[in-house]
Amino acid sequence: MHHDTPAPVSFREALKFWFWLGCISFGGPAGQIALMHTELVERRRWISEKRYLHALQYCMLLPGPEAQQLATYMGWLMHGTRGGIAAGALFVLPSLLLMIVLAWAYSAWGQHPWGQAILWGLKPAVTALVIQAVHRIGMRTLKARWLWWVAGLSLLGMIWDVPFPLIVAAAAFTGWQMQKQHALPAAGPSHGASQPNTASESLAWLDDHSPAPAHTLYSHDRLIKKSAFGVGLWVLTLGALALLLGGHHTLTRMGGFFTQAALVTFGGAYAVLPFVTHAAVTQYGWVTAAQMMDGLALGETTPGPLIMVVAFVGFLGGHSQAITGSPLLGGIIAACVVTWFTFLPSFVFILAGGPLVESTRHMPSLALPMQAISAAVIGVILHLAGIFARQTWLPGGWHMLPDLAAVALTLLATWALVKKGVSVFKVLLACVLLGLLKTALF
Repeated sequence: MHHDTPAPVSFREALKFWFWLGCISFGGPAGQIALMHTELVERRRWISEKRYLHALQYCMLLPGPEAQQLATYMGWLMHGTRGGIAAGALFVLPSLLLMIVLAWAYSAWGQHPWGQAILWGLKPAVTALVIQAVHRIGMRTLKARWLWWVAGLSLLGMIWDVPFPLIVAAAAFTGWQMQKQHALPAAGPSHGASQPNTASESLAWLDDHSPAPAHTLYSHDRLIKKSAFGVGLWVLTLGALALLLGGHHTLTRMGGFFTQAALVTFGGAYAVLPFVTHAAVTQYGWVTAAQMMDGLALGETTPGPLIMVVAFVGFLGGHSQAITGSPLLGGIIAACVVTWFTFLPSFVFILAGGPLVESTRHMPSLALPMQAISAAVIGVILHLAGIFARQTWLPGGWHMLPDLAAVALTLLATWALVKKGVSVFKVLLACVLLGLLKTALF
């Protein structure tokens, strides 16, 4: 194993890496976190294993998309504020551009028979992916009977329309009570912290014992300044929308809602989606339930954070509500507005909070509250799987006969993903081809 310390990484070299990562990071948050670990810790040895896991723990505690936050944190650790902004933005930009193109193609050709055939194949695959997410989080989380209860009650809560933030708060409180009963030692096991130190024999550029770069040192003034700057940016942009267009305009409402979504959604993209689906479909009517399902299907085919499906919601909302003279321009503006408000809080959390986190590299245990939130998220995602299954299997509603071919394809895709471990891309491709084949033959 290498004992030499890698040469310092230039900002330009890091920029190239972040852009490349943004273009190839398929496979949802778990895949992206693993890919970053392979590249940053094992292959390039830019960051030490302990530093990486410590940053990951912090990002797991935050609301919003943890893979994008982790990329922002790594960029910030290496090159300060400009590094964090570059890493976080390049993680999102390729998928935003691709999502706008896909949403435009969907609005133009979504109703065409071949477009319908592709979507028919994608929907069972997406339902299977949501079931796989439930299985994956379940295997990792449901290790005690009380956690099963939390998951079950959370599912009931979703069915009875209990607000999502309330479900998360109740779960965290339950976990906290359990922690008090168990009185765990101070540094309880947390997300992957017990993993063996695979990079222990090799030194990294930013190692456990490297002198702390100046920008990572905590200062009270810096925390207040950066937080104020982030909140100020948010007030300015939302205020400008409200002043120019009025408080009830679609763009102003999107800005307000997606800020709220970014702040209350713990547990990654699959936990955000039920919340966004309910609001976008039922509350505001930006998209229909079927369009939301199609958007998620397209979102699964693009790199970058899965939460980029919000850009699809924004595009269709802006496109259909003709917020400018041109539906296309309206869609593009709305997609960009939604993306800005969804990701702005993540940048503030990392760039303002990073030094504070670096100063506490031995976090007290939040193991059980975090486990309880994960268990609640399982119930929430299971509810989402139910919504998607209904859209896929009963496209005509409850009173119509189910689409048996779609049911069979969902079961096949679930089996391939969960039991056989086939890659997401291969499953999506196979389902699309089967959808096209079905249209060609029947």
